[in-house]
Amino acid sequence: MIFLLEYNDLDTVFGISDEELTKRFEAAINRDKEICKSKGLPIAGYDNENKCAYLEYPDGNKVYVED
Repeated sequence: MIFLLEYNDLDTVFGISDEELTKRFEAAINRDKEICKSKGLPIAGYDNENKCAYLEYPDGNKVYVED
């Protein structure tokens, strides 16, 4: 497969590239996870193998969400 990279005016927001926005977004998510852990709050996640959402508590315990 050949992918051609094409850029336009929508590829930047306020002069920030998509890659930089993604990097900042991921950093913000990681900070939020650390804050939740320090406060003893669960973090929502998704198990692709079991195709099920879960809450992970700071002690590592995972509670799967039932339909």
